[in-house]
Amino acid sequence: MTSLVTAGGVSVTIRGAVLDESETVLDRLVSDGVPRSLTSRNANLWGPDAAAAGAGRRLGWLDLHATSRPLLGPLRELAEAAGEAGLDRVVLAGTGGSAVAAEAIAAAAGVELTVLDTADPGQVARVAGGDGLDRTLVVVSDRSGETVETDALHRVLDGAFRDAGITGAGLARRFVVVTGPGSPLERLAAESGHRVVRADPGVEGAYSALAASGLAPAALAGADVEALLDDAERLSPALAQPYDNPALALGATLGASALGGRDKLVLADHGSGLPGFGGWAEQLVAESTGKDGRGLLPVVVEGVDAPGFELAPDVRRVVLGGRPDDPGPGRGSGTREAAVREAGLSVAGPLGAQFLLWEYATAVACRVIGVDPFDRPDARTSAEAAAALLRAEEGAAPTVVHRPPALVSGAVEVHAPEEALKGAKSLADVLEAVLDGVDDGGYLAVMAYLDRSGDAGAERLRALLASRGAEVRKHPAPVTFGWGPRCLHTAGQYHKGGPRNGSFLQVTGHNEADVAVPGRPYTLGELQLAQAFGDQRALRSLGRPVVRLHLRDRAEGVAQLAEALG
Repeated sequence: MTSLVTAGGVSVTIRGAVLDESETVLDRLVSDGVPRSLTSRNANLWGPDAAAAGAGRRLGWLDLHATSRPLLGPLRELAEAAGEAGLDRVVLAGTGGSAVAAEAIAAAAGVELTVLDTADPGQVARVAGGDGLDRTLVVVSDRSGETVETDALHRVLDGAFRDAGITGAGLARRFVVVTGPGSPLERLAAESGHRVVRADPGVEGAYSALAASGLAPAALAGADVEALLDDAERLSPALAQPYDNPALALGATLGASALGGRDKLVLADHGSGLPGFGGWAEQLVAESTGKDGRGLLPVVVEGVDAPGFELAPDVRRVVLGGRPDDPGPGRGSGTREAAVREAGLSVAGPLGAQFLLWEYATAVACRVIGVDPFDRPDARTSAEAAAALLRAEEGAAPTVVHRPPALVSGAVEVHAPEEALKGAKSLADVLEAVLDGVDDGGYLAVMAYLDRSGDAGAERLRALLASRGAEVRKHPAPVTFGWGPRCLHTAGQYHKGGPRNGSFLQVTGHNEADVAVPGRPYTLGELQLAQAFGDQRALRSLGRPVVRLHLRDRAEGVAQLAEALG
């Protein structure tokens, strides 16, 4: 049995047992009048506490296909001015869902956008000190204007321009600031002569893909963002309907999965043509649903044949791309297509429409689960712990870094309580102990506070750990991977606020050279470590196991980890 729900160029295909599980939830949503209530911005959908907390003021994303159109002309003018000035390299200094959205938009459009949402000194230094600085335009995106790593990146890049002899009006033109009205960053931009694009105060990071903070960086890099709004607009009329509403069907399926104990959402791309979309969906679902001990944990895998796609009974598999009953030209009927059909849930459509589809579906799933999609009660704990470390040390590296490791193996130091290592004598033993220590029904989150481009091999750890976990565990646990500190702004809320069954593996690395942050008493390297240690403190305060692997030599250490898992 198959249900195919289409509207506005989007299709949601639900098959077999997945359809059976979701039908009751869908009927209840329809009888409760949820579609009309949501499009009418009824904050009571998520209960009186959510309404009192201002959920109704956070629903501006429903109309962004219309309200973002006035941005198109100014963004076009900014892009033309940048082109005339020879500024054809666009760098985004920002964090959270809007940065991930801008990256996904640029990737789908095939345009170059350098995203800096990191404090890694090596990664930042290559951008700030490279040959392309003379043709660089920086978009500083921060709705609140108070995010610590965005502030640090702004200061470092400003200093790099000054060191290169770019000052005065020439310096002012190198920055475009996207921020909320009245924010500290807007005031600073006005003082510095930077051009400002105002962020919509009714739209927050996870839901801002089609707002200024998602559109502006990609538009300046050359993406056709008007087409995204057109795609979303075609889907919009269906969202108020009880039937033939793919977003409602998807939301009901996600909510039913959580209620039925399938609280891990494995996302696999299968010819969607939307590189990076899975990462955007990950932050949206994790940040929205993961609180009050409930939620859905997205696990992004490389494809339907990747380690981790077929896992334990508590996993709901989602294919991003071709429908299970329509494999597409040239794909044949092999094991990949069988995996697609067996997944039971496929979602396809153009990028702009999918942004709106998933935002709506996630808000609906939150109603089913019983949480406020816009509240982030636990996301601040890691940032507060990191800030406390920096204040306590007055800019020096946190003292925890000087504690002796529990084990040293070549280029890898292991930092963990003895009970977490279970007597491990080698790096392979440590990794096996980490996998074996994951709770039944839990997950392992790998968080790499490294150089996303220079240490790119670290991303293979997810697949290697997932594959190794299938060998050492009766029921393999899902494994997620995130670059730090991006992971703090994407899945960080889920890690602290969702079901307390996560285990955490941090990877940090020695910095050959550090970068000072002008006007701040700390360096990027110290900020990077403070963010890792702050998150570690927050997780351990909740009783969750955290093991940290510190790479004395990054390349050698990553190779050692891969060998230990081979």
